[in-house]
Amino acid sequence: MAAFDQTHANAVLDASLSTGGASGTAVQSTFPIHVRLITSTTPSTATANGSELATSGGYTAGTGAPTVQFAAAASGSKASNTAVTVTNMPASTIAGVELWDSAGTPARKWFGLLASSKTVNAGDTFSIASGSLTAALT
Repeated sequence: MAAFDQTHANAVLDASLSTGGASGTAVQSTFPIHVRLITSTTPSTATANGSELATSGGYTAGTGAPTVQFAAAASGSKASNTAVTVTNMPASTIAGVELWDSAGTPARKWFGLLASSKTVNAGDTFSIASGSLTAALT
């Protein structure tokens, strides 16, 4: 993952560096964490969501997006310890991912581009291997 969502980044900074800043709960996530697949047409930025793949085939957009779990942090990063898999994909090109929590109003936490865009045909399986999705603070 390349970066924090701006709102989440501000909450983390306030919680860790400001007296009277946001409490720890402001940065906590409601689980599970959903992996939304972002198409190449509109990449994500710190202040704007990317263009999520529409619900089609085996992919369900929004709160139905596949979920991921992460191992304990080490050396300033956390790696997934579950695979992210979508079977029966619609024909599409996936350029990146966004991590969203499962709150009543879901909050985007992280976003990033894939190492290289992945084009899938209708009916293909899209997968990010366990350990290959990493969030890092450096």
